[in-house]
Amino acid sequence: MDSTRTFRDFSMLIALVIICAFFAVMSPQFLGARNLSLLMTELSITATLALGMLLIILPGHIDLSAGSGVGLLGGIASVLVFEHRWPAPLGMGTALLIGILIWFCMGNVIVRQRMPAFIITLGGLLIFKGLFWLVIHNSTIPIVQGGHDNLYSLLTTYYLPSLLGYALAASIVAFLIFAQLRARNERTEHGFAVEDRELLFLKLFLTAQLIFLFVVVTNKFRGIPLPAVILGLIAFVVYVLTTHTPFGRYLYAIGSNEEAALISGIPVEKVVVGAFSIMGAIVAITGFMQTSYSGASTTTVGDLMELDAIAACVIGGASLRGGRGTVIGVLFGALIMACLLNGMTLLAVSPEYKFIARGAVLSLAVWMDVRLAR
Repeated sequence: MDSTRTFRDFSMLIALVIICAFFAVMSPQFLGARNLSLLMTELSITATLALGMLLIILPGHIDLSAGSGVGLLGGIASVLVFEHRWPAPLGMGTALLIGILIWFCMGNVIVRQRMPAFIITLGGLLIFKGLFWLVIHNSTIPIVQGGHDNLYSLLTTYYLPSLLGYALAASIVAFLIFAQLRARNERTEHGFAVEDRELLFLKLFLTAQLIFLFVVVTNKFRGIPLPAVILGLIAFVVYVLTTHTPFGRYLYAIGSNEEAALISGIPVEKVVVGAFSIMGAIVAITGFMQTSYSGASTTTVGDLMELDAIAACVIGGASLRGGRGTVIGVLFGALIMACLLNGMTLLAVSPEYKFIARGAVLSLAVWMDVRLAR
């Protein structure tokens, strides 16, 4: 199993290097500070939804309604803020609660009525798309009055000041060092094997370099984009949930063998419903960012985003059968998808070829998942 994961990780790393090298040669601005900042925003939106999808995939389910939900919840917030003149935090908070409620209900239907998640969420895809068009009246709904800013519009237009970016990076590095040393000491106290100090130092040193390099590059444009901070917070929450809580262990157990999990006393229904409820909140947050990035709610917001999220999970090592997947893997998979789409946009690739490329990447990722699982 370890060799399989190593092969997958190595092959995906090579694929990322090839993709970035190709676009860097074909379009020099691909590695420019401005484009990398925009790429970070695009990555943050895709990766945020993919992290929610991970929570659904781990127990062996799927959510095909996420993309339509992104449009619907972003559209609800837009209508409340622009047409009904609600304060942006109140409008977004209302849409967030609606998202949690909708996905809570879907999760209940799936687990209590023993309905396949594929069918229920496929129905949700169509229903949410229709409701979305009704909510925005098949028109374009801005997120703010012209010439003004609000919390909604600032989601993808605000950048952290340079000093604040460096302070945030330093805080993250300090936290990582503290967490790693604490975990190492705990393992030593309990007699478990630990990695060499030199290897641990090297990993932390390289991680710190990458974090500060990211800040240096983004500061060359305007600073760290706010979506990157949102992604970091959600990634941290999902990481803690999946690796340091009983809820996360239950997700893996259910995905590995649901019957065994049920017999062992795991509250399968509550855990799955909880995962769907969290997904509802993440879909809403993604909807706010995607709508803010578009500048308005239009009928195309959220189209096919569920497929990008699923592809990011599978590319990152998550199994569609459930029971396997990590936050780091999902972020890596989302990075590959974001680089691919961003590079094709820079090269002015026509939409039909973008669809073909996304479909090919998704098919290849699923094929690798099946092959490596044998």
